[in-house]
Amino acid sequence: MHTRRHESLGRFATRAMSPGPERPGLISIAVKKSRRKIRTICPTASLQVAMTEIHSALSSHPLLDKLAPTVRQPVLFIGHGSPMNAIEDNHWRQAWQALGRDLLARPQPPRLVLCISAHWLTMGWQLTAMAQPRTIHDFGGFPQALFDQQYPAPGSPSAARFISQSVLQPGSSLPLALDEGNWGLDHGAWSILKPMFPDANIPAVQLSMDYSRPPAEHFAVGRQLARLRERGVLIVGSGNTVHNLRSMRRDAPDNEAHDWAFEFDRVTAGHIALKRLSSLCDFQQMGPVAQMAHPTWEHYLPLLYSAGAADEDDEPRFFNEGFHGASISMRSVVWG
Repeated sequence: MHTRRHESLGRFATRAMSPGPERPGLISIAVKKSRRKIRTICPTASLQVAMTEIHSALSSHPLLDKLAPTVRQPVLFIGHGSPMNAIEDNHWRQAWQALGRDLLARPQPPRLVLCISAHWLTMGWQLTAMAQPRTIHDFGGFPQALFDQQYPAPGSPSAARFISQSVLQPGSSLPLALDEGNWGLDHGAWSILKPMFPDANIPAVQLSMDYSRPPAEHFAVGRQLARLRERGVLIVGSGNTVHNLRSMRRDAPDNEAHDWAFEFDRVTAGHIALKRLSSLCDFQQMGPVAQMAHPTWEHYLPLLYSAGAADEDDEPRFFNEGFHGASISMRSVVWG
């Protein structure tokens, strides 16, 4: 299969990463009940309807006053790739470490991390609301050292309740549901948060995604989350702009990718750079290219939450541009 070279566009250009294990590991994605095919989208109409309903219901929500205002936090989208990035000293992980140091050095570092991971899918939207979320090792076939990893960041039941009542589920007037004991932090969350915040002293809450809902509704949830940035909440989407495990070539350097992978990543990056963020909801219109880039959509959807939470004044910065195995884009974005 043809590959083409990927030229890095950002100032955080990276070197080739160490080769992965000879046998790919298995990664699980949690789905409550049966996963249904994602709905066909009508981007402009569905997004406008969703946002009109939400704005009307939340324009004067009293719970928004309960978190003291802070300097607005940035929004992140992190391409997490292989779970091994959590323990390998490669350039992907080094970039996460540098980002974490930068965030902690700011005059007002994050008070809370709200992470949207590709690996927690539910019917309806849920928030973790336990005081001590467990570290979930939702994969198989990797070295024991990866299973030994723990990330003991506390949760925040009070913050989860606040966010639950402050954000409505699109298509209904229901608040986000609370998970008080079943989930925790899956590897889409802890594998990036541990390098960023190794002291594990910033409370972390995870938000699930309803895979059955259209992309515009995921973006609409992100729009609601945006106001939390003013309350010390760091919003982190964790997925990949291109994710096709079956087409991986483990011998490929990270400046090479399949033609379809390069094209999908290029178009996605263009929307972000030109601040056409709502256009990210239209990814299915790329047809076969989108189908190859994302045989299933769960790794793309976290990008819509981060993009939804970004403001028009936020200048996007790319880092970790490059591909793992020619079919997983590690492109990551900081807004603000």
